[in-house]
Amino acid sequence: MIKVGIVGGTGYTGVELLRLLAMHPHVEVAAITSRSEAGMKVSDMYPNLRGHYDTLAFSEPDAKQLGCLDAVFFATPHGVAHALAGELLDQGTRVIDLSADFRLRDADEWSHWYGQPHGAPALLGEAVYGLPEMHREQIKKARLVAVPGCYPTAVQLGYLPLLEAGLVDAGRLIADCKSGVTGAGRGAKVGSLLAEASESMKAYGASGHRHLPEIRQGLTDIQAGAVSLTFVPHLTPMIRGIHATLYSTLNAAPGDLQALFERRYAGEPCVDVMPAGSHPETRSVKGTNTCRIAVHRPENSDTIVVLSVIDNLVKGASGQAVQNLNLMFGFDEATGLNAPAVMP
Repeated sequence: MIKVGIVGGTGYTGVELLRLLAMHPHVEVAAITSRSEAGMKVSDMYPNLRGHYDTLAFSEPDAKQLGCLDAVFFATPHGVAHALAGELLDQGTRVIDLSADFRLRDADEWSHWYGQPHGAPALLGEAVYGLPEMHREQIKKARLVAVPGCYPTAVQLGYLPLLEAGLVDAGRLIADCKSGVTGAGRGAKVGSLLAEASESMKAYGASGHRHLPEIRQGLTDIQAGAVSLTFVPHLTPMIRGIHATLYSTLNAAPGDLQALFERRYAGEPCVDVMPAGSHPETRSVKGTNTCRIAVHRPENSDTIVVLSVIDNLVKGASGQAVQNLNLMFGFDEATGLNAPAVMP
């Protein structure tokens, strides 16, 4: 049994971590922090967790207390993990950061997209990007893991087999992506209000979104060379889910694309390649750590269309964080993550 803490436990990713870890046989949540809610019982804020965390209460962040734990999750806004991560690592605690603080390897690029200086550039060299399907062996040995964003997870997993095989033009990639409103976080924002988001859909960040450099960095690693990506996210009137429609242009004879995807993800516990001709739905992954993928070649043209769906709060955040924890501590990778999707 390992003991873990959660810094920033009042947001959607924090409560999702609590929900998933309540089912984990090898993990005890020993601390959860919130400056604004210190002293409140977790089960009072989240009645769905009654019977699971009845004695656990939010507390002020305390580096000494957190440093006694085996691992600490940061479910915080960007910039928060910079201040504490190094101190925890020095005490021997492993850090799993769900924010964007350590995803980009270039501190200057991070500063450009997040509007402030990077607070811990010395740690960037050892941070491991926590996409298990790409970096499983590095994650196992990591002290500091940067959990990928939701859009980057869906997009990278969709393009991965094609770019690895060198089948598509890396200079002509298009990612047309949709997200549920929980992707904007739990804080009160006008655009996330029911009356604003319901029965409507809109694009945002079309001229540049913070997830663009993260996706581009990952695709460049796969390609081992430069990529050009057009990424347009959209807000849709659903609570959870990411749907990524990914376009690319063939530059070589593709062979059997269905077989290519099935081979690449054979044995991957959290990726499901659907039968040929399928159109995966976001509701089919609701509450799960699964990415469902389908590949299409419309009219046998030179265009490839990949459909990739995830739950933005699970495989796109907290579930992937638990998947990383499992790898770091030698547990079966899918421990605590095997529940089927919730339907309807």
